[in-house]
Amino acid sequence: MIGVDWGTSSTRAYRLATPGEPAVGAVLERREAPAGILHIPPGGFAAALREVVGDWIAAGERRVLLAGMVGSRQGWLEAPYLACPAGLEEIAGALVPVPFVDAEVRLVPGLRAEDGTGVPEVMRGEEVQVLGVLGTGGTVDPLVCLPGSHAKWVHVEGGQVVGFKTSMTGEAYAALRRHTILGRMMEGDAAPSPAFDAGVARAAYPGGLLHHLFGARTLALFGRLSPADGASYLSGLLIGHEVTASLPEGGGRVHLVGAGPLMALYARAIALRGGMASLGDADAAARGLALIGERASWM
Repeated sequence: MIGVDWGTSSTRAYRLATPGEPAVGAVLERREAPAGILHIPPGGFAAALREVVGDWIAAGERRVLLAGMVGSRQGWLEAPYLACPAGLEEIAGALVPVPFVDAEVRLVPGLRAEDGTGVPEVMRGEEVQVLGVLGTGGTVDPLVCLPGSHAKWVHVEGGQVVGFKTSMTGEAYAALRRHTILGRMMEGDAAPSPAFDAGVARAAYPGGLLHHLFGARTLALFGRLSPADGASYLSGLLIGHEVTASLPEGGGRVHLVGAGPLMALYARAIALRGGMASLGDADAAARGLALIGERASWM
C-alpha cells in the first residue's frame, strides 16, 4: 500500500508493507517532494500523484491512502470532517473514494471538535499521526502535542481522539519574523538557550501576549537582548504562552509527536512550565496510514 501525507507545502509518501508481508506496516520506501497543495494547479492532483509515486503504482501497488490538506476544500476532493470522539475504526470507516484510473485512492476525513465555548476546531493529517502513536501498543499519555505552524493539543482516551485545541504559534512566529519590526532586530534561528528560557518565563507573567511582544522590541532597543538571542526569545515567548494555556494545572505529562528542532523547544518549554514531555518517533504518520489502510474497505 502507498500512504501519502499531503500537506500545504510538501508531500511525504511511504510505500508500506501490507498484510501477508513479513513486517506489515513497515516503511519499505519513502520520499518527499515540494508538491504541497498550494503548488498544484487546478485539476492537477492526479498528475502530481503520478509524479510522486507513479513508479510504485507501475510496480504493482494498487491501493493509495491520502491524508492531510489534500482532503481540504482547497485540495483534490473535500473529505467531510468526522466528529469527535473518533478512533481507528471510525476513521477507517469514513474514507472518501477519489476517482483515479491507475489505482484505488482513498482520502482520510480529518476530525472536528469544539472548544469549551462552542467554537469549532479542525485537523487534517494530525489525526493520522495520533493514530500512529496509539498503535504502538505502549502506554500513551492522555495529552498529545503536535508542534507546527498550527500546533495541536489532543486529548486521547480509550484509543480515541476525544477533543483538541489549536494554536497558530508557528505561523505567528513566521509572520512576526518576516513582517514586523521585531524581525529587523533578530539574527539567526531559534534554539534551546537561556534566551529561549527567558521568553518562556516571561510568558507566565501578567500583561498578555501582545504586551510581551512589544517588550521583545524594547529589550533589544536598550541592549538587554542581543540580535543573536532575539529569535530564541521570541520563540520562547510564543511557545511559552501556548504551553502555559494548554498544560493541565500542576503540569502533567505530554506526548510530543513530530520531528525537527521544534521538538526540543517544546520539550524544554513544557519542562520549564512544570510538565514532562515524552518524544514520539518521526514515522507516526506512516504507522497511522498503515493502520487505517489495514482496516479500510477496498474494492
